[in-house]
Amino acid sequence: MGLKDWIEAPAASVVPAARSKLNLLRGAAARLTTPLLPDDYLHLANPLWSARELRGRIVEVRPETQDSATIVIKPGWGFDFNYQPGQYIGIGLHVDGRWHWRSYSLTSPPNWENKKISIAVKAMPEGFLSSHLVGGAVPSGTIVRLATPSGNFALPDPPPEKILFITAGSGITPVMGMLRTMNRRGQLPDVMHIHSAPTESDVMFADELTALHAEHEDFVSKVQLTRRDGKFKLSSLDQVCPDWRERQTWACGPLPLLDEIEDVWKAEGIDDRLHMERFAVSRIDAEADGGTVTFEKSGKTITVDGATTLLEAGEKSGALMPFGCRMGICQTCVVPLVSGHAIDLRSGKQHVEGERIQTCISAAAGDCTLDA
Repeated sequence: MGLKDWIEAPAASVVPAARSKLNLLRGAAARLTTPLLPDDYLHLANPLWSARELRGRIVEVRPETQDSATIVIKPGWGFDFNYQPGQYIGIGLHVDGRWHWRSYSLTSPPNWENKKISIAVKAMPEGFLSSHLVGGAVPSGTIVRLATPSGNFALPDPPPEKILFITAGSGITPVMGMLRTMNRRGQLPDVMHIHSAPTESDVMFADELTALHAEHEDFVSKVQLTRRDGKFKLSSLDQVCPDWRERQTWACGPLPLLDEIEDVWKAEGIDDRLHMERFAVSRIDAEADGGTVTFEKSGKTITVDGATTLLEAGEKSGALMPFGCRMGICQTCVVPLVSGHAIDLRSGKQHVEGERIQTCISAAAGDCTLDA
């Protein structure tokens, strides 16, 4: 490791690489104040000044429908606003002594000037955090942890000349981020958006879709109210959007819908023009199940839930864990996964036997053993 890398290391995981001067400055401060860190002083003045982790403050919870809401967040120091429209972000909320993590699509355009972001959350019966956020239990001013924006379901810049969006339910949320971005940049191309929801009152962003439809002649919004009109049939695409085969298509919604879309696009030989976001896989399954964690070298075992990180599990059990990340030196809590599965709580990525995992942001997905 070179001198520059060594100096930057304490802040390298938080600050975007493109802002390396800030990495260098913050990293140098951390080195000079070791064993204490700038965070030990700065977070007392403002929790958003942490360089140890990304944080944000909830500034608004705005209802969208009866069971969904937009959460507006002011990110703290180190957040990269150069995310791509359509990407999602991890959010961690401390409730009853536990950190609960989930990922939600960003609905705000990338914007350095405003320096706020928004996500849209739909309360799910099986989702503790989503119900908590939508149910009004989280007041403005609440500090949350944030993970960096991620995901390949993203809109390129510039966008293609012809776009087809097919969404259902909360699948509209990443597409809303794309629409707002194109509208803000004044580059809304020929867009056909087909969205399905059970009833009129279940349509998220209904007024905004209507306004876009009225203001832009190249933007067509078709809302399918399934309880009244039935499920939208892909076989009707030739009537609704005759040139759908020529369009780059982004689809997000329930798995059966996405599976059907995938089959149709493959049959037409145009699956290279299809971009899909499978919420049920990438988000819901990202909830780790927890399990019994064995620390092989230490001979310790502990049973934990899916919200407890493996680093926390090791510390609770008395296992000797590498913990350099506690001092701001990122990637120093990484250990091999001997057996079982673990999940990255930020992205939902599953780790399997033989992989090295970052224990401070990973949780057990069933019983597993670590080389620690």
